[in-house]
Amino acid sequence: MRIVIRTFFRLLRLILTPIMLVMEKLTTPKSISRSPDQQAAVDAATRQLALYQFRACPFCIKVRKEAARLGLNIELRDAQHDTAHRETLLAGGGKVAVPCLRIKDEQGEDRWMYESGDIVAWLNQQFGQATSH
Repeated sequence: MRIVIRTFFRLLRLILTPIMLVMEKLTTPKSISRSPDQQAAVDAATRQLALYQFRACPFCIKVRKEAARLGLNIELRDAQHDTAHRETLLAGGGKVAVPCLRIKDEQGEDRWMYESGDIVAWLNQQFGQATSH
């Protein structure tokens, strides 16, 4: 029975993953407008960020879409298929759970933020002041 359930969910994932990724591409909003100087400052700030994620995780998709809407160039790290990223997430954040945003502060210290809602709220607080066009 266990193998039947496991096979069912693997098959379901195989079917839903491409659908979810296509829907992400189709529904990702246009990014907000910034002046070139403002965007350069945002790009510099986002160099201190890394998003640990699984490609087809709905909560990771939510964070990626918000980052796209805000015009953020955040490094994406695949914690599902890349063992080095998975181990870094476990060692730094304490658990393998996604999405997780690694924020490196001015002193070089890492802060690990889990939960998509918290990440989206933080991104909006830090980068959401530009006007939409």
